[in-house]
Amino acid sequence: MGKIALFPGSFDPLTNGHIDTIERGTRVFDEVIVAVSTNISKKSLFNGEERVALVKNVLADMPRVRVVQHTGGLTVEMAKDYHCTALLRGIRNVKDFEYEESIAMMNRTQHPELETVILMASEKYRFLSSSLIKEVAMFDGDISSLVPPLVNEAVIAKYQELANE
Repeated sequence: MGKIALFPGSFDPLTNGHIDTIERGTRVFDEVIVAVSTNISKKSLFNGEERVALVKNVLADMPRVRVVQHTGGLTVEMAKDYHCTALLRGIRNVKDFEYEESIAMMNRTQHPELETVILMASEKYRFLSSSLIKEVAMFDGDISSLVPPLVNEAVIAKYQELANE
């Protein structure tokens, strides 16, 4: 069994910054498991099944990447279930670092053998967040250079659907 990293997130929606972190993670780990979860503190644009389907479709050509749905419970327990050696995280700035540091320390209390590996966001993606993507898209802004084409189409369709309700 090789080195396996779990990359958890809500991916609502998946951005080019997420993909960059996943691709870079595959240079460090034998496998990266992308765990699509629900962030209960945020209002989701896509439901869990829609997000899993989008992420699976976008990442289909990445052979050492697996996409799973995280349906609840502690992320460290999921990491144990998948025999992960590390949690993969991407950070854009000091605010992200402070948040991720707290989470990493708490995770260590729950699963001391699980490491947290943090990759700095590529410079061109440091400003990018799913929340910002949704805000721009909600007002018909162009997000096409910030997300994969399939995600761009899905976001546009979702906001059109919501406008017609």
